[in-house]
Amino acid sequence: IVKEFDILLDELRRYNPEMLDKDRLIAISKCDMLDDELKAELKIQLDKEFDGLPYIFISSVAQQGLTELKDKLWQMLN
Repeated sequence: IVKEFDILLDELRRYNPEMLDKDRLIAISKCDMLDDELKAELKIQLDKEFDGLPYIFISSVAQQGLTELKDKLWQMLN
C-alpha cells in the first residue's frame, strides 16, 4: 500500500504539484477478502506508515464502508 501510495504521489507531483496541497483519504478496496486478523495487521501498518492520514476499508461487492466513504468525502469537501 505504501509503495502504491508513493507512486501516486509522484504522479501527482509530475502532473500538478498543487494537487499535493489537497486533503487525502486512502480507500482500501476489496476488504471483504480480508479476515479480521489481517485487517488488524493492516491497520497497525497504516497507522505507522501514514502518520494520521485517514483511511477507510471498503468493498463494493459486500457493500461495506461505502456509506462511510461517501460521508467522509462529503465532510472533507465541506
